[in-house]
Amino acid sequence: MPRTKGVLLTAVAVCCAAGLTGCSDDNTPSSVSSAASKAASAAESLGSEASAAASSLASQAQSALSSATAEAGRQLDEIKNGVDVTSDVALGSPGTEDGRATVDLTVTNTADSTKSFAVQVDFTDSGGKLLDTVVVTVSDVAAGRTGTTTARSNRALSGTVKARVARAVRY
Repeated sequence: MPRTKGVLLTAVAVCCAAGLTGCSDDNTPSSVSSAASKAASAAESLGSEASAAASSLASQAQSALSSATAEAGRQLDEIKNGVDVTSDVALGSPGTEDGRATVDLTVTNTADSTKSFAVQVDFTDSGGKLLDTVVVTVSDVAAGRTGTTTARSNRALSGTVKARVARAVRY
């Protein structure tokens, strides 16, 4: 459950409990006050559980992102005799497909023979915070020609998503 829903449910339950408690007087059975107290306690518990669940999901997402970043680095580091060609990669405008962020990219082979490319694309939010990273390949681009592919995030991303070339290797 998202943190904002848990906080909202907690606030509603506490207000209801406060309303019931405020109605208590000498003519009101103690069970009403007891019910109000139990409702407030349940609301606090629900808020704590929602907060813990949100924290756990955030931790899992960060772990997955760290793993994807490490894997992207490993893939690019394994390329033997590669040349850094980040400036030879152009990105289109990010979009979405089935909830996943996408971006078209074009590589230009400035070498004098056919080459392949491995490109790490980072998907970020509007503030530059890393949301996901992927490595795509464009194989067998003839000398002096361009090749294209589409990078897709590993998972659904929401909000404004930007894309940037983190690394590009020609081999």
